[in-house]
Amino acid sequence: MNGKEFIKAVDLIVKEKGIDREIVFEAMELALATAYKKNFNSLTNSKILIDRVTGDIKVFSYKTVVPDEMAEDDYLDDEDFDEEDGEGEEREEFNPNYHITLTEARKENKALNIGDTIDTEVTPKDFGRVAASTAKQVIVQKIREAERNSIMGEFGDKQDELMVGTVALEDVDNYFIDLGRSNGILPKKECIPGEKVEMGHQIKVYVSKVDNSGKGLFILLSRCHYGFLKRLFELEIPEINDGSVLLYSVARDAGSRSKVAVYSESSNIDPIGACIGEKRTRISRIIDELSGEKIDLVKYDKDPAVFIANALAPAKNLHVIITDPKKQESIVVVDDENFSLAIGRKGQNARLASKLTHYKIDIKSIEQAREMGINFKN
Repeated sequence: MNGKEFIKAVDLIVKEKGIDREIVFEAMELALATAYKKNFNSLTNSKILIDRVTGDIKVFSYKTVVPDEMAEDDYLDDEDFDEEDGEGEEREEFNPNYHITLTEARKENKALNIGDTIDTEVTPKDFGRVAASTAKQVIVQKIREAERNSIMGEFGDKQDELMVGTVALEDVDNYFIDLGRSNGILPKKECIPGEKVEMGHQIKVYVSKVDNSGKGLFILLSRCHYGFLKRLFELEIPEINDGSVLLYSVARDAGSRSKVAVYSESSNIDPIGACIGEKRTRISRIIDELSGEKIDLVKYDKDPAVFIANALAPAKNLHVIITDPKKQESIVVVDDENFSLAIGRKGQNARLASKLTHYKIDIKSIEQAREMGINFKN
């Protein structure tokens, strides 16, 4: 095995796969140690050392320095170990292939102590040929493992984040999105209803799940998740990104309508105006990304009654009663003119308002409220 060619191959793998150089060398040394024992019937402890600069490979046999008494016949029968009861610390048996006594070791080097090792080079002449033919499979496996760990390191913290990828493949149920060093799966049911996804086009996606527990890295993507809309607001609205406008909650019926609650702790900032932007430029970019999905911007209020009234827009003239703060339940009394607006088509407005405020909202007409004995001022 040519050392220079080996170093070039390692450097190429490191560059292409983004793997730590030392991991490749350690994998190679492990593979060669296995190859040496298999092909040369080694009865001694052995290790492989690869020069990180020249690529030279050397095989070393080593023995561990042990106390002199370990070589004595009665070493295993002393009072520290009771074979019948199995008590005490089990002693390792002396093996001249693996061990050398302290006295013998110090004949070679007086500085040696118990636990040190004595290395002897035993590199076979034809080891390069054997190494090349037997270590390849193990090396490939180790590189795959290292590459998988490297990719997981890159994508492991991407869950709940927004990413941009390229639509690469399609099957009956899914789109496969090229995210760079890995592909993500975008189920067609997680696409915005009615949108057209084209092969080769770039697309924004929300990472809803990252899982490395199976055979490979699994990245699940979505464009319907409420988190997708949340990340779009953070991307497009500088005031949300810098914290001067805060996003309280998001409720979404993908492809149809969403409600987004925002507020600011500064009286000088209009949170809804900041999200809309001059000539509606900011909100328009988000709506375009959502294929025309309608967005209701709602001002959050610490008073749940006010917040619920805001969330039920475009309905007006609402009377909100918090019936159980702990269970987060409320009744909203609405006049006939705003009743259908408060509920919305197929109950959508009331449903989204409930998700947004985290309150159960029971909408009643004035007549129904009076029948329940609810008194209020119109």
